[in-house]
Amino acid sequence: MRFVLTGEQREFARSLDALLRAADTPGVLRAWAAGDHGPGRALWRRLGNAGVFALAVPEAYGGVGPLPVEAAVACVELGRYAVPGPVAETLAAGVLLAGAGGPAAKEWLPGIASGAAMLSLRLPGHGPYALDADAADAVFTVDGDGLRRAPGPGELSVSADPARRLFRPGPGGEPVAGGRAVEAASRAAGNWASFATAALALGCGEELLRATVAYVKQRRQFGVPVGSFQAVKHRLADTLLGLEFARPLLYGAAVELTEELSGGRAGAGSPGAGAGIGSGTGPAEGTPGSGLGTGRGAGSLGSGSRTGPGMGALGAGAAVAAAKAAAGEAGYAAARTALQLHGAIGYTEELDLAWWLRRARPLRDAWGTPSACRARVLAG
Repeated sequence: MRFVLTGEQREFARSLDALLRAADTPGVLRAWAAGDHGPGRALWRRLGNAGVFALAVPEAYGGVGPLPVEAAVACVELGRYAVPGPVAETLAAGVLLAGAGGPAAKEWLPGIASGAAMLSLRLPGHGPYALDADAADAVFTVDGDGLRRAPGPGELSVSADPARRLFRPGPGGEPVAGGRAVEAASRAAGNWASFATAALALGCGEELLRATVAYVKQRRQFGVPVGSFQAVKHRLADTLLGLEFARPLLYGAAVELTEELSGGRAGAGSPGAGAGIGSGTGPAEGTPGSGLGTGRGAGSLGSGSRTGPGMGALGAGAAVAAAKAAAGEAGYAAARTALQLHGAIGYTEELDLAWWLRRARPLRDAWGTPSACRARVLAG
């Protein structure tokens, strides 16, 4: 796959990087875990002003989307900085409400697009929890073909990441919509939640690797940097390969989602065609047709063509599942590497990186465990 970000997309990533670098996200994470949502909501509004949440909202409701490629770009950056809050869930709620239509779409979608509204979500087949339901302005749940607004956050459950608070929404609540439109919208929202979580996991893994490389360059044993040891180099190289192999699967899934939105395979000049997905083979056995790109793995929305088999053979749902499995496991492997090479300090509250270490495994399993995603890929 040759997949190159446009100049606008690269500038969008740089602008988010600058915004988040100045935001003191470790401090925001600590406050969020302690139940103080103020700093997190302030950051959320700034991200809304930057257009992050508008990427999942149609123009008719004040958004600019749905734009999966740009959403992937944004979520990778948010994952790199471990931004707290129901990011994937709010994006998915935008897709759900837009698909279901009705008064709830008019009420909530403009707020999602602007960053004024933070929503959480529980969908069938994705576990009983709604992330950060206590901080969300509303929690939406789907049961069968019925969409309702939960009456409250529900019961708090223990999470491996104290800044990812899990709640079990109770029964009842206000009915919002029903019928086949809700079923279809729920499936689409589940794909978006898995896709966005894959991008968050990839960004989390990138930051863990970056911080670990910096650490082993300055930590010394036997008078030399730890990073000069061959075993350490091999471990870091394996971690890098896992992240780089996941990246084209993520952007390939973004192309598939874009083409699904456009109603079929994209040809020359169609939205999301990119540079095309060529005939390359997967980077490893069991990752069908990914084909490696170059650089940071990129995604152009310009004209292009397809020649030969690629991710398109999977379909959007299976492509998202492949990306989620690869990115989730790569991010978790980066956390294991970081913990091993940092040693005991990786367990301390004082180390900012501890928040990323705690986040990697929940991101791996949220919205589709690796085994569930592989089963989905095999099912086609």
